[in-house]
Amino acid sequence: MPLRHTLLAVLVAVVWGANFVVIDLGLGDVPPTLFLAMRFVAVLVPAVFLVPRPAARWRDVLLVGAFMSLGQFGLLYTALALGMPPGLASLVLQAQVGLTVLFAAMALREVPTRAQLVGVVVGGAGLLVVGLGRSAATPALAFVLTLAAAASWAIGNVISRRTGSARPAVAGTALPTEPAALAGLSMTVWSALVVPVPMVALSLVVDGPAAVGHALTHLTLAPLLSTAYTAWLASLVGYGIWNTLLGRYPASAVVPFTMLVPVVGILMAWWVLGEVPNAAEAGGGAVLLLGVAITTLRRRRRHRARTLPSGAGEQVEGSGRGPDGRAGVTGVRAGADLGQ
Repeated sequence: MPLRHTLLAVLVAVVWGANFVVIDLGLGDVPPTLFLAMRFVAVLVPAVFLVPRPAARWRDVLLVGAFMSLGQFGLLYTALALGMPPGLASLVLQAQVGLTVLFAAMALREVPTRAQLVGVVVGGAGLLVVGLGRSAATPALAFVLTLAAAASWAIGNVISRRTGSARPAVAGTALPTEPAALAGLSMTVWSALVVPVPMVALSLVVDGPAAVGHALTHLTLAPLLSTAYTAWLASLVGYGIWNTLLGRYPASAVVPFTMLVPVVGILMAWWVLGEVPNAAEAGGGAVLLLGVAITTLRRRRRHRARTLPSGAGEQVEGSGRGPDGRAGVTGVRAGADLGQ
């Protein structure tokens, strides 16, 4: 990816890393499923009235929302409410990195390059060091729910990538084209439609109408600020950028940046909640950064070496399917910068 897209991916990682602590602080007395519904109502209103529907089948839009939003965050919020430490949650959720690369290889035929594989392996080793070295006690159910959230995120990544690159026809007519930045934002907003109603219904069943009513009528500043951060920064800004990048580049090129998320999450948990990292966590975080550097810097060098002459468009690396739909052929895409 070019430098500006690399920096955007890093920005998303920082926003998402801080998100775990923000969610934990906002939960308080609000049931987790109701709290998640509040977040996605804030994502939808008023954006759903201002942002056009994404140029994708309704089925794909709803599937992205079901896995990337409803599944991932429904499981994660519940895990945090059950006692999952935010710093550790930011780490365990990164199991989605390897899962996404695996699912993308199977579903999209996107074969990772050697540099990407080395970077993912190095980053995975760092995650392993941090995971094995953590001393915080974690409820088994909360840990399992966080792993399930990682799998849901991975599936959502692959569906979003497929939707962004394939652009299938509807009723024999090609779907309308749209700017890449708007495509990512519109997918983020419209896929959120699947979240609020099921989460409110689940909260009414699990927590009871009295608890839901009390939570909504006794909201404090913490859940309101947390909802604003998670909805506008983590969802609209973060996933708007994320879905855009997944629509432009192979999943194996974008997903490794999420290995930065647990570094930020652990540091934020240390600073705000007093979860002090030990030597293994600090060392593992450094290895994570090394893995991301191997993955991205080698790709950027190759990108410069293979860029076509001026006016011919930008080359998109990858040994999987290119934008022309042919497996094993490097595709060419014009105007590959965000916003063009």
